[in-house]
Amino acid sequence: MRLLIAAIGKLKDAEERAICARYAKRLDASGKSVGLGPLEIIEFPESRAGNVDNRRRDEADRLLQSVAAVPLKIALNGRGRSYPSDVFANLLKKKADSGVKSCAFLIGGPDGHGSDVLDACDFELSLGAFTLPHGLARVVLIEQLYRAATILTGHPYHRA
Repeated sequence: MRLLIAAIGKLKDAEERAICARYAKRLDASGKSVGLGPLEIIEFPESRAGNVDNRRRDEADRLLQSVAAVPLKIALNGRGRSYPSDVFANLLKKKADSGVKSCAFLIGGPDGHGSDVLDACDFELSLGAFTLPHGLARVVLIEQLYRAATILTGHPYHRA
């Protein structure tokens, strides 16, 4: 199952970009044997619209256009459901095994997702109760995707 992250906001911090690249490379290598990957990342600049509703709408339009052909869409949202790593890994495996060819994770801008994104997504995923900067959320998501691949392959990276 191909994986896509569509995110509002470009990673400006070199360290965040390096961590994302390191885990994405690991995911692409270890995920092959279990049908996860490759990972593609699409970044969009934050909207410059004058108010929150217009910014959310503008960002939602761009996110949804970029993933229109993707059958499984997951919105990252603090009010979404959080999963233990092993359950998340098995959820991805179940989707891939059922014939889902690609999965997109949508990361909104600082104002959060517009209702159009939440309505279009199959479910909402929370990375935990903490509010995370969007760059750090991307790092955590990519690491968890890599962790999912290692869980599914039996690699000792995941020891919990």
